[in-house]
Amino acid sequence: MRFLSKKPRFDFLSRTRRNVAIVLSAVMILTSLVSLATRGLDFGIDFTGGVLLEVGYPQAADLDRIRSLMAGAGFENAQVQKFGAATDVMVRLPPQLDADPNAIRDTLRDLLATDEPQVELRRVEFVGPQVGEELTEQGGLAMIFALLMIFAYVMFRFQWKFAAGAVVALVHDVIITLGFFSIFQFPFDLTVVAAVLAVIGYSLNDTVVTFDRIRENFLKLRGTESEESMNTSINEMLARTIITGLTTLLVLTALLLLGGESVGPFSIALIVGIIIGTYSSIYIASTTALLLDVNAKDLLPPVEADPDLIDDLP
Repeated sequence: MRFLSKKPRFDFLSRTRRNVAIVLSAVMILTSLVSLATRGLDFGIDFTGGVLLEVGYPQAADLDRIRSLMAGAGFENAQVQKFGAATDVMVRLPPQLDADPNAIRDTLRDLLATDEPQVELRRVEFVGPQVGEELTEQGGLAMIFALLMIFAYVMFRFQWKFAAGAVVALVHDVIITLGFFSIFQFPFDLTVVAAVLAVIGYSLNDTVVTFDRIRENFLKLRGTESEESMNTSINEMLARTIITGLTTLLVLTALLLLGGESVGPFSIALIVGIIIGTYSSIYIASTTALLLDVNAKDLLPPVEADPDLIDDLP
């Protein structure tokens, strides 16, 4: 942390910068909601149902050749991507209505074998549309349940104004991450749902650490305005926030570049979520708490009257 060995004194929470952050976040959330309402998400087979095949080739697979074979056999909407090594390929097909799963499996195996006789069919999965609907519902419920539990935890750990700030920041992160996937139409499957839940955990950790320092400084810097105490706390945690974010992004960038197409959406969701989560833990969570007029008095335990000091009424 040598490059931040001196205590920074950035004014993160001045009224002007808070207003800019609010406008910026409002624009991003509105854009995300409009895109989600009009374009929707490019749901993968986990949600829409369909057929998934994992095949292995003796040498590096030619994805364009496989796609042309699929299109020639009538599977125009097949998604073909590498899965781990260059010899491993994953093929995803949309739901095949009124089709025999065993017949589809045999047809695809024979189709791929005509181009490469040594191809190995390693795994075949069939996901029905009903299962996809259940996964969609369960994924949404998981996010809502996580947010409710987080609100209860932060309210118990700190105070309800801090809890409101944390939940607003998390909802902000989730909406913008989903909106990013909607705008650019990246595939959205269960791995992305897992990434969004991981983003919730990462952003919450950042927010709770910042709020913990704010609570300490509220009690330590008596007589100081809430805005100044929160600014001081954010500056004290800035080195940790930057280093944690950068090291995590380095790992995720390597995963995105080297992990293959199958983990691409997962990596993208985490990268976008961590960038937005770092921003929201500084501006959105703290700004929301300030808008609710949080101050040191909110953290003091209630004073109970001593009955021995109360005079008896005549």
